[in-house]
Formats: sequence, C-alpha cells, structure tokens
Amino acid sequence: MEVIVISSKKNFRTVKEINDKIRNGDVQVLTALEMKKLVESSGVEVALKEVDVVTTGTFGAMCSSGALINVGHSDPPIKIQRAWMNDVEVSHPGAAVDLFIGATQMSEEQPFEYGGGHLIEDLIRGKEVELRATAYGTDCYPRTQIKTNLTKDDLNQFHLLNFRNCYQRYVCAVNSLDQTLYTYMGKLLPRFRNANFSGAGELNPLMNDLTYETIGLGTRIFLGGAQGYVISEGTQHDPKNRFGTIMVKGNCKQMSPEFIQGASFTNYGTTLYVGLGIPIPILNKDLVKKTAIRDEEIYTDIVDYGIPRRVRPKLGKVNYKELKSGSIRISGKKVKASSLSSFKKAKQVSELLKLWIENQEFYLTTPIQRLPTDTEFKPMKQTQETSFVSNVMHDAVTCTEDEEIQTIANRIVTKSVNHIIVINADKKLRGIVTSWDITKAMAEGKNELSKFVTRRVITAKPEEPLETASRKMAKYNISALPVINRERKVLGIVTAEDVSRLLGK
Repeated sequence: MEVIVISSKKNFRTVKEINDKIRNGDVQVLTALEMKKLVESSGVEVALKEVDVVTTGTFGAMCSSGALINVGHSDPPIKIQRAWMNDVEVSHPGAAVDLFIGATQMSEEQPFEYGGGHLIEDLIRGKEVELRATAYGTDCYPRTQIKTNLTKDDLNQFHLLNFRNCYQRYVCAVNSLDQTLYTYMGKLLPRFRNANFSGAGELNPLMNDLTYETIGLGTRIFLGGAQGYVISEGTQHDPKNRFGTIMVKGNCKQMSPEFIQGASFTNYGTTLYVGLGIPIPILNKDLVKKTAIRDEEIYTDIVDYGIPRRVRPKLGKVNYKELKSGSIRISGKKVKASSLSSFKKAKQVSELLKLWIENQEFYLTTPIQRLPTDTEFKPMKQTQETSFVSNVMHDAVTCTEDEEIQTIANRIVTKSVNHIIVINADKKLRGIVTSWDITKAMAEGKNELSKFVTRRVITAKPEEPLETASRKMAKYNISALPVINRERKVLGIVTAEDVSRLLGK
C-alpha cells in the first residue's frame, strides 16, 4: 500500500487564496513598517489572522544594472560591431541589432557626468537619443555605419535587466587614510570623518524573508514603477553572510523616471538608482515573524576602505537603527553617518505596491524555484602575481623638526635622496621635505625647518597594490609616498623610481 506523507507544517493560507481575496476586493495588505507595528502591539497570532500580504521596498544605486534593447534592421541592414548612444558606448552581446546599455558605462564626451544610467532614464522619459554604429560589412549586412535618432517607441524591445539588485544589506564604509577616497560607497573623508551606508534596512525585501520562502524564480515584483520579475539569484549572491541578491527584469517602456534615475558618484563613475519592491504573502506564522524584523536586529560591519580589500579590517558592527540615526561611534568617537539610498523612496515603493494590490492591479505569484540559501561569494582566482608596496618600499631617511637645515642638507647629499620624512620621537609621521625645500631654505638663509615642511602628506600602506601607489603619485603630481602603518608610524618610503623599475619589468 502506498504511504502518503503529509508535512506537519501546514500553511495558514495559500497564494491562490490571497489572489482570490485580491480579486474579491477583501485582501488585507500592510507595508512592512505597518506590519512591524501591528506585531509589536497585538502579537504574531493576531497579525497572522488579519494580514494577507506585506509590501516591502528599496531605492538605491544598483551599478550592476542595464537595459537590453533591439533597434530593428536598417535598410540596407547592418551587423553592428560597435555602437554608441548619446556618446555612451553600448555593448553588442548577440545578433546584428541587439544592444546592451550598461548603467556604469560613461559618456566619452562627458565622463563622470553622463552614462548608461542617465541614458536609460532619458529613454524611459521618452527623450530622443542619438545612435551611432559601425560594422565591418558582410554580403547580407553590407552597411558599415549608421547614425540616427531614436525614442523608446522606436525600439522593438527595451527591457531592464539587472543582474545584481536588492542587496539584503551593505557594509558601513569609512576611511582611515589622510586623503579623501571616492568610491562606490560615496565620498569618504579622511581619518574617519564620515561613514556611508546604503539599503532600506527593515523595509528591504530580502530582509523580510531571510530564507527566501516566497522569493525565487518567477516572483512578480515592483520594478522601476512597473511590474517585473525575479529571474534568478543575483550575481555575488552570498546568503551565508546575509548578502543575498536577486536578478530581475522588467519592461522599461512601462516604467516611471520617478523610480529609475541615472546618477553620478564624484570621481567614481555613473550608476542607476532603482526602485524595487516585493510583496511577501503571509502564508504562515514563520513569515509573520520574518516580516516583523526591526532595524535594531539588522547588523552590518564597519569597514575601512582606506585599506586594500584583501586585508581590509572590520572595525566593529553597527545596526541600521544606529545608522539611520545619523551618527555612529568608532573607537569612542562620534562619526556622522549618511545613507546613499533613499528610505523615503523605499517607503513610497512599499506604499504604491500596497495600493496596486488593493486596487486589483497586482497579483502574487508562487516562485517555481526558490533562491539558493547555501551559496557563498568567491573572490577571483588569480594566476599572475600582484605587486604590492611592500615589494618595493625601502628604509626612509628621516629627521625631526628641531634639526638644523644644514644637518638635513648634509643628510640629503650623503644618502643621495630627494625626500626626507619628518617624524616625532615615536617615529610617527609629521610631514615631508624635499631637496628643493632644503635648497630654498638655505638660499633664503633660513634655519627653521618647520616653515618648509609639507604637512598634508599623501601616504601608502605596505599592503596596497603598487598600481594604487602609482596612481596616487600621478594624481597628486608627487614622486614619493611615505609608507606608514595604522598608528601612522613610518615604515619606509616608495618612490616613482621604485614603481617604474618594478612595473617596467
């Protein structure tokens, strides 16, 4: 006799039953913020009985975004090899006239000001854009170049395709260096003078269903002001460390520029801000508990972006309630915290999605396959050795501020160096002087070193890639970097000659 095993964990309701309630106009929908308040005031059992759907939302910079378009065949036809739209180069991933607009690809005419994200927004707004394309020419595709103007209505397909979106959470980024850093986490001021974070915290879709019980392949979502779908786990999906991501698609022709916006990060590049929301069907008690998660329960790491990724230290943990308060503490010091994403917009997404469901404009789907929960992000396998500052740094010639100019001049001559590092009694960096500075001081008959010391010194750490050190020297037009540790003790020096010698090999 066949034995049928029935799971002891029975759902309180099903997605089909919820969709029937939407159709009948008696569905009960709360935003994630409203759900948390209900659970706190009335408990899990009441929330389970009263609520059918919880809506979530997020609105932040999604660099791993883009749009797949088909521009149609020209007459005579062209098999596009390279193409530009508004001077943004777009890739050619497939057949003759399929193109992909990458959000972070920058304009050749206006780099750092206009890029693929802005181009996608312009098309969604209905603006006309210029297409230029070149090709090598074939018998069936004889054309070798074309130039025309297009709007979204001229495109056969215009689909947003974000291969990594909706991070569960982000690290909190800070900077220990003496100089400002410009990163995908925004502008990081020197010596821990600010902290940047992103993400909607307790409103984030993936934080409200941590085990992806209702989220997976085929889940219908709010995407850019229209309906879209989850098509896979996102790239770099790392659920073991609660850095889950999703891959999504949607029809850009139906989207709103209110929820799709191009943006530029100073001295970093361009990106695309995306509004995304997922409805969480309340099928059982566990989902009530998941959607009751609060900001104070969501922790992330404080990470020093002034240190290379391979040895980047975690300075502590902080929760989203603290981050959203506007300040955090690092080693006892109060530091201003700023969000790169918009909680106001995320809240708006959740409220609009709630309205769609209540107005019978949006129905829920059951995923045909849930997101994986056991994967972990792996770094790139590298088969070539990377050179670091520690490979070329050498002992620095130093002095203290109370030494005479003549003494330092003699040291420059006997040591055959162009840079002298100024230190204190603890060997901590106080500044730098060059042979030119000393020559000038002697020519003017001065003997006080302090008037010739450069105080704002660009430095390096031994674990930095040599390419980073080289880029710093080029950016600031200098020829040497003192190498220091986290306590600012001088460990050595690296010069332009050192870099050229090794990279030249």
